[in-house]
Amino acid sequence: MGLAQYAVISVRDRWGVLHDGNVEGDFATKESAFESAIAAASLAIRQGHEVHVSVPGRDAGNRTALGAKDTAGL
Repeated sequence: MGLAQYAVISVRDRWGVLHDGNVEGDFATKESAFESAIAAASLAIRQGHEVHVSVPGRDAGNRTALGAKDTAGL
């Protein structure tokens, strides 16, 4: 079996999941993109693939810990 890689990435002011060279999904938060990636990764595990999932931290300049716009100061 192969390697299935999923990377949560920032796409403008939203989030997506990079897989096989394609960005999939349009998520408001990094957390929701992560949940989608984990669901896909779970299926890949059942198919026998090695799985890697990556998510950038807050230090990557992605607004808040969950990746949503910080509206506390508004």
